[in-house]
Amino acid sequence: MEMPKASDADKEHFRAVLPDHPEVVVKPMFGNLGAFVHGNMFAGLFGPTIGVKLGEADKETLESTERTVPFGPAERPMGGYTGLPEIWNAEGDGDKARARAWVERAFEHVAGLPPKAPKSPTAPKAKAAKK
Repeated sequence: MEMPKASDADKEHFRAVLPDHPEVVVKPMFGNLGAFVHGNMFAGLFGPTIGVKLGEADKETLESTERTVPFGPAERPMGGYTGLPEIWNAEGDGDKARARAWVERAFEHVAGLPPKAPKSPTAPKAKAAKK
């Protein structure tokens, strides 16, 4: 599975469209970035593509009115996420504002979900006995 790396320009564009809320946490993910609220990812960067997690009505609206793309590896796109139109990365007239508006909707949707429970520490697995 190919994991494209986001360029510095891609990362800068991604950060520029994120909401300016103190709850937003940006973390590196496999050479890309993810934006989280309460431990849940609401937007991610996969190569040059920004993916958002929207409520069902917003997801249907976005996917029916824009040239969206799958988000994530072609072999296994991330379920529940919609890739924003890649043409918006060209910074055409109003494209940054449109991307920012959809990322804000994703933030609002995911901020309303229950916080992600912290992972419980697991005990190290015992080594298999040698025969």
